[in-house]
Amino acid sequence: MKKIKIIQVLAITFLTVFSLTLSAQPPAPNYGNGAPGGGNTPVGGGAPIGTGLAILVALGLGYGGKKVYQAKKRNLVE
Repeated sequence: MKKIKIIQVLAITFLTVFSLTLSAQPPAPNYGNGAPGGGNTPVGGGAPIGTGLAILVALGLGYGGKKVYQAKKRNLVE
């Protein structure tokens, strides 16, 4: 049972780290027309979501860890 939990934790950790390191294609080159910065980026610029996603994942892990700690403290989880 303990071995299965370790495998699950490692799999979730691996998938989380792997998904955070993936990136999209680079923007197409800008040949003097269109938005500054190239590609299909609108004039106002693109919104980077990578950092916000990392912050949300970190907060979620912290919240989950707090809940597990509280459950162990109350002897609900072995």
